[in-house]
Amino acid sequence: MTYIPEGDVYVFPRYLAGADWCGDAGFVPMKHWPTVHLEDGPCQMLITSPDQRIRIGWYGDDFDVYKISASEDASSPTRWSATFNDAFPAEIVAAITTALERDWDARKDHEPFITAPSPYWATRVQPLLDAGWKTQRFPGSVTLGAPGRSSRADGPFVEITAPDGTAGVSIDVGSEDLDEETVLLWAGPRGWNRAEARFTSRTPAHLIAATAQALLDPTPVLRYRDHLAPALAAMAQLTPLTPPKPPAPTPLDIQRAQRRPPAITTRSVPRWSTATRPPATAAPPAGRSASR
Repeated sequence: MTYIPEGDVYVFPRYLAGADWCGDAGFVPMKHWPTVHLEDGPCQMLITSPDQRIRIGWYGDDFDVYKISASEDASSPTRWSATFNDAFPAEIVAAITTALERDWDARKDHEPFITAPSPYWATRVQPLLDAGWKTQRFPGSVTLGAPGRSSRADGPFVEITAPDGTAGVSIDVGSEDLDEETVLLWAGPRGWNRAEARFTSRTPAHLIAATAQALLDPTPVLRYRDHLAPALAAMAQLTPLTPPKPPAPTPLDIQRAQRRPPAITTRSVPRWSTATRPPATAAPPAGRSASR
């Protein structure tokens, strides 16, 4: 799989870039894993670890376009899952797929991609806390996510937001359901253009933290200006890929340039120094008297 970013503007911060409509950036870390392209059904492409315990599916026509899961073995039920919607930048999805590829490759003594998550919610979002994002606690009963999603934080609820309020994390810290979606990373305005990533309770904390860390990456990403949702474009900082050319001179500019007066030139004029006196002028020679 070869991935070449395309676009005419750089978008910063990257979590406001929205989708790139192909999703390839999220699959680059495991491009050497087995890949199956599916013609029927909502899943259009499936990439699995060589032992089929980690699965990354691409659902290009759905609201949630990335669906990632892991199991203890190829035939076991899903242990945890993570979903990323169609407004979530693929460049940030690459953070968790990179961590998964690294976990699977280093599984000789342990298997971090199915390890039990930390009981402390802060370990999941420590990069954001270290960056000074604001933390608030709520009693619960708060609806999470975009319109049409029924997920709720019924128990104690923690909200962590960026200093400018354009991104954050919502954590249900009271759920005891191991299959419940308890962590929501979001970016952008409320509505259909809001980027969302959801993780179930048993998702290893370091994988969520890796995704959170990617939110802080200051590197902008390429997008086509015309493809950006207006709500995202209004919140993001856009820098053209190619600086605009200076405007061509108008006929009036040309006339003004031609009418400029000639430059004043100077010529060297000898001047006597104030420290010396000029030489005395020689008197004319006295004429001889006429002979008589």
